[in-house]
Amino acid sequence: MPELPEVETVCRGLRPVLEGREIARVLLRRADLRAPFPAGLARRLEGRRVQRIARRGKYMLWHLDDGGALIVHLGMSGRLLVGSPDSPPARHEHLRLITAAGAAVSYSDPRRFGLMAWARAAALDTHPLLARLGLEPFDGGFDAETLSRALRGRRAPIKALLLDQRVVAGLGNIYASESLFRAGISPRRGAGSVAGARAARLVAAIKAVLGEAIAAGGSSLRDHVRPSGELGYFQHRFAVYDREGQPCPGCDCDPTRTGGIRRLVQGGRATFFCSRRQR
Repeated sequence: MPELPEVETVCRGLRPVLEGREIARVLLRRADLRAPFPAGLARRLEGRRVQRIARRGKYMLWHLDDGGALIVHLGMSGRLLVGSPDSPPARHEHLRLITAAGAAVSYSDPRRFGLMAWARAAALDTHPLLARLGLEPFDGGFDAETLSRALRGRRAPIKALLLDQRVVAGLGNIYASESLFRAGISPRRGAGSVAGARAARLVAAIKAVLGEAIAAGGSSLRDHVRPSGELGYFQHRFAVYDREGQPCPGCDCDPTRTGGIRRLVQGGRATFFCSRRQR
């Protein structure tokens, strides 16, 4: 599933095409994704101007000039691509927006796990999809003290708590593993013990890893592409994720003796880590 860097990359790719532009036409090719499209979606969008495209966790928020907002989640395989209004629909294309300026943005999703919902922009903070999300990693309030407070008394492994969107919004499996490695914290460590200096290291690692991933256009492992169709390339810079048995960066040990990077399953998700460097 796309995580914060991939969603932010898509937002940045759409802004030059949609922000300040009027949506002239909406073509819906089916009635639903994992849930039905909002009732009257074409009518709600046509003739409206996109004022701003924002992100909250793994959700995109399209603010319109009438006070409405479209909430977009890419699910497992959703893509938003910029193209020509006259191009034939791609396989699994379910929706196409055409702007008055002559650009088209199409949404395709082979697995149809994506989601689009409608809300009033003024009520987004209380929308059921968004109301319980935790702090954004780049918010000024996300610091060691805040993270320590969120984790205090929690016995679950720190990796599991990092995937809880009520703790940190937008963080997922890939970047949780990468951040824990960079902070030198074992994914098996009890979350409540991540406080003080450990929490400070983890906050810094989360911000650094996510910032570098955004700069690289995200990670293209299977489905993620930028709106231009270009791939992200942060996957070439993974320190531990999906590198079982390999040495971690800067390692001077012999993987044939130590086993190198290890893989374990936590809560049904694969975790990758270095048992020598992460405590």
